[in-house]
Amino acid sequence: MAADLRVLLDATPLLGPRTGIGRYTASLVAALASDVDVRLIGFSTRGWRRLRTEAPAGTHVVGPPIPARALRMLWRGGRFPPVELLSGAVDVVHGTNFVLPPSVRAAGVVTVHDLAFLDDPSLADEDLPALVRLSAQRARVVCTPTAAMADRVAERLDVSPEKLAVTPLGVDPEWFSAAPASGDRIPPEYLLFVGAEGPRKGLDVLRSALAPDLPPLVIAGPGAAGEADGVIRTGYLADEELRGLVAGASALVLPSRDEGFGLPVLEALACGVPVVCSDLPALREVAGSHAVLAPAEDPAALRESLRRALAAPPDAEAGRAHAKSFSWEHCASRTHAAYLRAVA
Repeated sequence: MAADLRVLLDATPLLGPRTGIGRYTASLVAALASDVDVRLIGFSTRGWRRLRTEAPAGTHVVGPPIPARALRMLWRGGRFPPVELLSGAVDVVHGTNFVLPPSVRAAGVVTVHDLAFLDDPSLADEDLPALVRLSAQRARVVCTPTAAMADRVAERLDVSPEKLAVTPLGVDPEWFSAAPASGDRIPPEYLLFVGAEGPRKGLDVLRSALAPDLPPLVIAGPGAAGEADGVIRTGYLADEELRGLVAGASALVLPSRDEGFGLPVLEALACGVPVVCSDLPALREVAGSHAVLAPAEDPAALRESLRRALAAPPDAEAGRAHAKSFSWEHCASRTHAAYLRAVA
């Protein structure tokens, strides 16, 4: 990799609790930092100082405190302010979270993680669809986490296939040695869902699939902790706590209606935990043959898939080996290749 390539990444996803995109951004930055001149900018006023104290080693934080909402309004209407006015001169600007800031000279790269916001406006601000479409047209390279998502971006955002680059996410090494955690609130056997609740995640289907002969459901993700109707919510968990919870699960369940990648699938496989997920193109691509698939939006089929995974789980060691083929170094290498394409 060329260390003299100056790359500015949108580090706003690093502020606040780490969602999937926050984990992607943090891991990608860390993998890039030793070989590329990484500069981070946070479009925020409240988190501006925090980013300066928490930036990964080997990176530089640039830019003034500035509200994201105001910037998005300006960028939707034109190309001012160009990002170099905030960051200084760079070779590449990478919009890590759907939106690519306009630039004067820097080559633009944007990551589009999924297209759920096009079908469910409640998932994002009302200006996001227009901004993402504009970003995809403005970018020289559009990154997606799976080939399945690349096909959808090409079709729905009218992006030329030549502009697309598949940059699969990785699995942190700590997942492969994670040990089950013990806790008073967590039963000895449980099904686990990891992520933010929302219509596209299919939790309504999962609840309908639960039966007395199946373990209880635990949900780990943003929101208040507690128990209601036999479902245990842990709230947001730090990485180490989450790894312990996944490692102790009877099975991880991802009953999504739509997914761009599905990182919890790989993380559960890394722990040797059976995975049951929706039969979607992106999840088939990520899981390979190592998960039990069920048609989306079919509670009865999901119930039977859960019973099958618990009674005769897929080979755990084969699943671990598959998960090891996804690394953040590989993601960084693919992303760096996208940067070189963008500046060529």
